[in-house]
Order: sequence, then structure tokens, then C-alpha cells
Amino acid sequence: MYNICCIGHITLDKVVTPGKEIFMPGGTSYYFSNAIRNMNVKYVLVTSLAEAEMHLVEAMFIDGIEVRAHQSAHTVHFENIYAGNLDHRTQRVLQTADPFTIEQLDVIDAGIFHLGPLLAGDISIELIKSLAQRAKLSLDVQGYLRKVENNNVVAVDWEDKMIALPYISILKANESEAAILTGEKDIRAAAKRLCEWGVEEVVITLGSLGSLIYRDEIFYTIPAYPPASETDATGCGDTYMAGYLYQRIKGASLQQAGEFASAMASIKISSPGPFKGTEEDVFRKLKE
Repeated sequence: MYNICCIGHITLDKVVTPGKEIFMPGGTSYYFSNAIRNMNVKYVLVTSLAEAEMHLVEAMFIDGIEVRAHQSAHTVHFENIYAGNLDHRTQRVLQTADPFTIEQLDVIDAGIFHLGPLLAGDISIELIKSLAQRAKLSLDVQGYLRKVENNNVVAVDWEDKMIALPYISILKANESEAAILTGEKDIRAAAKRLCEWGVEEVVITLGSLGSLIYRDEIFYTIPAYPPASETDATGCGDTYMAGYLYQRIKGASLQQAGEFASAMASIKISSPGPFKGTEEDVFRKLKE
């Protein structure tokens, strides 16, 4: 029995920031897994990628991450472009992978399944319903709000949201995703609307402005912790959710979990690639 199981594709990423280009593995599953690997938690990743990229999984094994990898015809290939402001990016998709299936997850028992779809077809409504019968579901909604047109990622609403959201215990979105999903420009109104639609707990990340958490008609305002430098924002939301869910399963309050997650994301943005720190590093950041 795992405390947390993350489901999502590992990607091949090209990250373009002012002055440089970096090529690296990525995706919700990659950043989430690396961020949680040094925490005291029983964790497994279920992912899917092409045979040619299985070396990425081997590297994660070496780093102590338990991975159940399924072979796909292709590996997802993303291009993330940041122009000055690391809170915002444009994306292109050059290649997609096979969707996950109910059969692939039948052998996994977990307290929380964290769903990290990168595109709308990655995780079906049928799979969401199946997993919700066995555990709590946490969802990073970004993938359901992406449509690919001529390789460019276009923001769209989630067509099946009213069917799926009642099965979601914890939903994470950034400010723009929350607005697209609910039609509400005010983040507090958006959080309320999502709970009205069936979500128990809503996490809205606001980049350098911190984050907002809403549950049981109570708002929790989470501060941002100034990073040592703003180097690479890719994967910050995934790092946040790794810290947040880790603290929640340990019994932390929503405020405590949010502050831990925010400090963890602050450490991550200071260097390229995934979070490599420890729980002690995060608590030191909180004391600064």
C-alpha cells in the first residue's frame, strides 16, 4: 500500500528562457516524483513512454524513485518558452504518448492518486471513476485545459468537468486555469465554484504572489517565499503539490501544508531541473 501514487507521462522538454535553452526530462510526473523522493513517504510513479526514452526511468530508479513504466509508441515532447516573466509561459507539443488504462492501475493500491495529465486524452473519465472507488484523487487540472493546434497549446475549457469534478478530492490550478475552468476572474469566486461542483479542496497557485487554498467555506492565504534567484519555473506547481500532499498525509493543517509547499517551490525555482532538496531544507526556508 502506497501513501501516494502519481500518474502521468514523463516528457522530453525544451525549456527556453531569456538568454539560454535547456533540454531535459519533464512533465508533472517527473517533477512531482523528484520533489517527493527525499521525503518520508511510500511513493510510486506510474508512467508511460517510448522504449527509446526508458533510460529516463532507469535514472529515476537510481535516484531511489519507485516507477512502474509502461511502453508507449511515443514519448511526449514539450517546448516551454518563458519571456522575461517566469510566472507565464507559452507551450508547443511536438509528440504525444498513449493514454493510461484502467488495467495499468488495477495492481496499484494507494491512499491518494495524484493525477498529472499533460493533455486531455491522457487520463479518461472512466479511469477517474475507477480510481475514485479505491482512493482519494488529487488532480492537477492543466492537461484538461489544453488543446493542441498545429503543435501549439491553446487554452480551452474542460468539456467533461461536470462529470469528473465530483470524483476529485483535491484540485490544483493556477490563476488562469481556474478562470478558464469556472469563468470566474476572481480567484475566491473560482475556488467556491469548484467546490460547488463537487471538489472538496481547491489549491490555486499564484506564482510569485503565493497561493490560495479553499475548503469547507474557509480560505487560507499562503505567502510566497522569495527565492535566492529566479532561474527555472518549470515544475514549480508540481513541486508545490508534492510538498502539499506530503504534508497533508502527515496530518498537517491546510495552512501548514500550503506554507511548506510554497517554500519548497521557492527552493526549486532557484535552479534548473527538479527539486533536489530535503524536508530539512524546506523547514530552513520557512524560518528565513
